[in-house]
Amino acid sequence: MHISTFDASAIGRPAARLPMRWAPEQVLALYELPFADLLFRAQQVHREHFDANAIQLSSLLSIKTGGCPEDCAYCPQSAHFDTGVAAGKLMPRDEVVRAARAAQAAGAQRFCMGAAWRSPKPHHLEEVAEMVRAVKALGLETCVTLGMLQKGQAEQLRQAGLDYYNHNLDTSPEFYGSIISTRTYQDRLDTLEHVRGAGLKVCCGGIVGMGESRVERAGLIAQLASLDPYPESVPINNLVQVAGTPLESTPTLDPLEFVRTIAVARITMPRARVRLSAGRESMSEALQALCFLAGANSLFYGEQLLTTGNPQVQADQRLLERLGMAPDGGTPAAATGERT
Repeated sequence: MHISTFDASAIGRPAARLPMRWAPEQVLALYELPFADLLFRAQQVHREHFDANAIQLSSLLSIKTGGCPEDCAYCPQSAHFDTGVAAGKLMPRDEVVRAARAAQAAGAQRFCMGAAWRSPKPHHLEEVAEMVRAVKALGLETCVTLGMLQKGQAEQLRQAGLDYYNHNLDTSPEFYGSIISTRTYQDRLDTLEHVRGAGLKVCCGGIVGMGESRVERAGLIAQLASLDPYPESVPINNLVQVAGTPLESTPTLDPLEFVRTIAVARITMPRARVRLSAGRESMSEALQALCFLAGANSLFYGEQLLTTGNPQVQADQRLLERLGMAPDGGTPAAATGERT
């Protein structure tokens, strides 16, 4: 896996990078297209690679909540902030399987399990591997997010039957130091390299609305699109301002800027599943429809998204029906990283 490099000492100035398929300036030029032109281009790219009326449905369960030693400024699970989220223990496997069955019965195609760790300990990883085996046996795609991984840990999860590993870049290298100090950008890139090296599919995206500029949003998309290959799944999160976190008073991002981000992600990563993730609960149905038009074709579906709310299953089903959209469990051809 070929990835760009990040110099942690260079916070506040452009980081040194290997050659990138999409330079931030090229991505910024897409952002600055007239809105209708941008959506038209994104829809053309989308239809070239996907059924425009099909959507992939994922459900996410927090299997270990709170007490994380990282200081990510957006996260209510960080032990650094008083958000009312108590540190919990790893859920028993049987409870996880029950939740997976319920998600499957409601229509979810992929079951994602998240644990608030900096990195998993060996005994925890084995417990999660058993969960993966049990969920995979139900016929669901499996995904986990457990923090940083070493090479052997990624291979252990692959042997358990894991399909996807989620590890977000969160933001651009230039803005990263304003959000997180306990983990470097290179740490994130190293984990992604271990995951890809183990033969797992990559789920990797970021968060917008954290106070970053459009230039910095373009930098995030450029980083994601320049991974080789780029991620098969790209979750785009809109910041949920949680009381007690440093970002609780951050101004809300312009909704049309969020749609632009979806469109730019679609154009630069044409074969990826671009997912509406955190923040969707506060989006109107019209805004979600615009996101689908811009190329989003995956969403987190169900009642809970880690520690923030998510629209009820029935509301999601009604919206998709009104839009003439239906679940699609098919997987497109492997992401090539090619530009369209």
